[in-house]
Amino acid sequence: MTEAFRALAVSSLVLSVALGWLSYKAVRLEVTAPNRLVLELRLAQLSALLLALVAGIYVGFAVAHETIPGVGLDIALATGFFVVAATATTWEPTRALTVLTVAWCAHGLVDLAHSADWLPNIIAPRWYATASAVFDVLVAGICYLPILRR
Repeated sequence: MTEAFRALAVSSLVLSVALGWLSYKAVRLEVTAPNRLVLELRLAQLSALLLALVAGIYVGFAVAHETIPGVGLDIALATGFFVVAATATTWEPTRALTVLTVAWCAHGLVDLAHSADWLPNIIAPRWYATASAVFDVLVAGICYLPILRR
C-alpha cells in the first residue's frame, strides 16, 4: 500500500464522515425547521467545495502527463465540474443538493471512463479511478439523503 493511497483513504474517510454527519443532522430535523435549511446549505457548500477539489485532481494528473493524447478533455471536464460546484453554492439547498448529487454521479462515470480506457487511463494509478468512483457514489447518496426525507 502506497503512502498516497493511505493518505487519500484517510482524507476521504474524514471528509465522508463530515458530510455524513451534516446529512444525518439535517435528516433528523423536521422538514420545516429553520435549522434544517441551514444544515442543508452547509452540506451543499461542503459538497460543492469537495467536488471542485476532486475534479481538480484530474487537472493535476493531466498536467503531470501533458504529452498523453486526451488529457485536454480531462481538463475540460474538470472545468465543467468546477462551474457546477461554484454555481451550486448560490442556489437554494434543495436544488443545490439535487444538482450536486447528479454531478457526483457524473464524476463517478468519468472515473469509470478512465478505468474502461474511454479516457486516458495511464494518467492516474489504476486503483484511483475505482476508489474515486466508489467515493463519488457515496457522496452522491449522502447529498441526496436530506432530499429523500422531504
